[in-house]
Amino acid sequence: MKQLAIISGKGGCGKTTLTAAFSSLSENAVLADCDVDASDLPLILKPQVIKREDSLGLELASIDPDICTGCGICLKMCRFGAVSEDFTINPYSCEGCAVCTVACPENAVSLMPRVAGQAFSSMTRFGPMAHAKLGIGEEASGKLVNMVRKKAAELADQYCCKLVIIDGPPGTGCPVIAAITGTDLVLVLSEPTVSGIHDLKRAIELTTHFKIPAVACINRYDINKKKSLEIADFCRGAGIPLLACLPYSDVTTQAMLMEESVIEYAAHSRDSEATEFANIVRKLWAEIETGLSEFPDKDKYSKALEVREFKTQE
Repeated sequence: MKQLAIISGKGGCGKTTLTAAFSSLSENAVLADCDVDASDLPLILKPQVIKREDSLGLELASIDPDICTGCGICLKMCRFGAVSEDFTINPYSCEGCAVCTVACPENAVSLMPRVAGQAFSSMTRFGPMAHAKLGIGEEASGKLVNMVRKKAAELADQYCCKLVIIDGPPGTGCPVIAAITGTDLVLVLSEPTVSGIHDLKRAIELTTHFKIPAVACINRYDINKKKSLEIADFCRGAGIPLLACLPYSDVTTQAMLMEESVIEYAAHSRDSEATEFANIVRKLWAEIETGLSEFPDKDKYSKALEVREFKTQE
């Protein structure tokens, strides 16, 4: 089983758009939406939930009112202000540090399990999908991402799927590390902006650290062609194959409004712009399939995915 992760240094680069498009182009694949803080892939694919499972986060303090004498020690000791004056716990402030349980002379405070979110195994029109929803104010997103990855692997075994496509979270922190660890290939999306270039470099540093082959794609390349050339130069110098440059287009928005991938939208739309955009995505997917088939022979892989020369259109 191969695993492809799609990430970016910031949100809004088009990860979900490409994941949905790849899902309609791939055969025998499992989808994993690992952006648990803001899971958007279900908005397009409308999954039917088969199974759900709670994810436990940090423990939550609980005060037993029948034992509590109101001495106020826990209120003074809590550095996070989680204990209110009526000696109840604010679940959004409690960090589960257990100081209150130690400080209470009456043993009226204990730590209780806290549900941080839910992970789902579902079915979509393109096949099985694993996704999740993190609770409001919860921080255990990396743990929940691991649950989604685990469920995706289980679905792949159950339905004999040969590929897992991971819609990763933005940034380079713990959730992203959890999303890319152990994958076979990472597609890094970037935008032609100052922050876009900076975030691309951070994402490439992350994949390099974990020794995961990476390829790049520029979205909305034509909003700043000078910056797009800078990204292409960086990729060339870093030995990162730049596989595609997607133009700015309203096609992605129109497809989302129809709850379709750009491939589906282009199939019934008479818009030539939609067809052109879908064709670029098809070529990108073909390049990625080539990379996945060649890996782990890195020499063969490098020859199959050469850095593409990018030229601005006059």
